[in-house]
Amino acid sequence: MSKADDEENEGLWRRLRSGLGKTRTQLAAGVGNLLLGEKEIDESVLEELETALLLTDVGVDTTREIMQKLTVRVRRKELNNALALHQALADLLKDVLAPLAKPFEVPDDKKPFVIFFVGVNGVGKTTTIGKLAKQFKTGGLKVLLAAGDTFRAAAVEQLQSWGAREEIAVVAQSQGSDSASVVYDAVKSAKARGFDVVLVDTAGRLQAKTNLMEELEKIKRVVGRLEEGAPHQILLVLDAGVGQNALSQVREFDAAVGVTGLILTKLDGTARAGVIFAIADKLKSREGGAIPVFYIGIGEGVDDLKPFEAGPFVDALLPDGAESS
Repeated sequence: MSKADDEENEGLWRRLRSGLGKTRTQLAAGVGNLLLGEKEIDESVLEELETALLLTDVGVDTTREIMQKLTVRVRRKELNNALALHQALADLLKDVLAPLAKPFEVPDDKKPFVIFFVGVNGVGKTTTIGKLAKQFKTGGLKVLLAAGDTFRAAAVEQLQSWGAREEIAVVAQSQGSDSASVVYDAVKSAKARGFDVVLVDTAGRLQAKTNLMEELEKIKRVVGRLEEGAPHQILLVLDAGVGQNALSQVREFDAAVGVTGLILTKLDGTARAGVIFAIADKLKSREGGAIPVFYIGIGEGVDDLKPFEAGPFVDALLPDGAESS
């Protein structure tokens, strides 16, 4: 690895730790005792740790499972010091998230590769599309953006702004136009002009939730008739700050259109980043397996959308000795 790569990874580490700072502070209330070693590992220490996990939205079931495993090992004297218990906690948390960590790939044999972005308003969906579009373009792909959120003029203008800034083509119509028509035109154009990837923005809220899901289903059907297998990915963008509400969003969108991947945004200040563990636990028995988390947003910068990795995420989430003192 080059010096430049080392510096980039170090910068990513710092931003991730900074973004998860509030969650880490909450965990420090329970994990801090493990690191300081000032208390014997007894029931009270385990109770504090359990409370800290629950307060960061790790989820009741996931917390219970982790605490049961830790308690058994403590009673067996397998974890007889603070550092061992802390390491065991880290390992268990990484095990929960490991099935979610998969690289996002754009195959060479599917062109155009059509990606839908879904999610409620306010999660950073359009911004995420812009960031990912730049990454794909930098990687040598020919990218087309489809402004399918025709119910918000700001969404269309925002996507057009991204396109102008990064010199990426955008297919758009006026506010109130039929979303399916916009997306159909975009995919048809991509096929004719040899684009590699089509990134499709979709509406986050219509008059009612039922209308939103029906509209998404309609767009999916229209595109599927034009390009076999499309959309090839349906990515749900989630605001990490909403806690357990993110889990209900995953279920609703997955039931309507079949979510194939997640992008977790706003990890640059949220106090509820632990919800990713609840998502991993609740959806592990889902038909088709767990939904991968492809990317996490750790800042406002164009380069702050990063591939998700379980190990670094947990390491950045857990407090160290300095923070727990």
